[in-house]
Amino acid sequence: MLAGSTILVTGGTGSFGNAFVPMTLAKYNPKKIIIYSRDEMKQWEMAKNFYDDNRVRFFIGDVRDKDRLYRALSGVDYVVHAAASKIVPTAEYNPFECIKTNIIGAMNLIDASIDQGVKRVVALSTDKASSPINLYGATKLASDKVFVAGNAYVSGDKTRFSVVRYGNVMGSRGSVMPFFWSIKHNGVMPITDTRMTRFMISLEQGVELVWHAFTDMEGGEIYVKKTPSMKVTDIAKTVAPEAEQKVVGIRPGEKLHEQMISTEDSYYTYEYPCYYKILPPIHGLNTDPLRIKDGKLVQEGFSYTSDNNKEWMSKEDLQVWIDNNKVKLEE
Repeated sequence: MLAGSTILVTGGTGSFGNAFVPMTLAKYNPKKIIIYSRDEMKQWEMAKNFYDDNRVRFFIGDVRDKDRLYRALSGVDYVVHAAASKIVPTAEYNPFECIKTNIIGAMNLIDASIDQGVKRVVALSTDKASSPINLYGATKLASDKVFVAGNAYVSGDKTRFSVVRYGNVMGSRGSVMPFFWSIKHNGVMPITDTRMTRFMISLEQGVELVWHAFTDMEGGEIYVKKTPSMKVTDIAKTVAPEAEQKVVGIRPGEKLHEQMISTEDSYYTYEYPCYYKILPPIHGLNTDPLRIKDGKLVQEGFSYTSDNNKEWMSKEDLQVWIDNNKVKLEE
């Protein structure tokens, strides 16, 4: 599907974009991948990795700017929406700015994608959008709802919108792994709460989930990949085995456990071998055979959280990942 196509990635200079671009170039050989973002320095640095590949283009722009999005989307077949204001404390202190990027930006992308005849759009979401307790999570929940509802604005088989949702991405900026790695020689590892757990997904798995969504989507689905969980204390112990662990308390807006699927979503959630799919409860789409395919409806009251997970990552498995990704952690 992506072979020979033109793909645009909003916020493409982030951790996801830096994984998505080389993986997609190698697997699908698209005609063009356009990196759309507002930070010229990040674009300059990223462009160095693709200086001899004319399939990769860079476009300065902000998702808040609908006119600029419209121009950037000319001739684009597929969009990955990775742009977002993501830092929880920053969102709390700058709520208007977070809303402009995460909600208004999503609305702009939907309108511009429909107007330009984009085929499919996949938006990246977060565990914080499920039962949100902070502004960032609330804006991402609103964004998810907007993308799901965006399908109602399109007639026929034109532009389709879906969402992928995942939690702690190992090695991504802002995740716990690079932070622990940066302080591993200090002798003390700050632990917010000894009970805290997190899902563990790699950037590569995140990219593969987006690929799958593009292939599978009919429009309106939220895809949640099955991934193992791990206690934060075990993550710290693996990164710095000799360090003391000091409990510092949960930060404002932080959850003890990550949640991907709430009990309220269980009525519309279907299980597959490697992922879950939350179908939209509007317009009867949660009973649509084209969207359900071979999925099995989960039990009423089901939830998918990092503490009730059936699959857990061992410290040995994490060590293998660290050994293979030291370059990423040291960037």
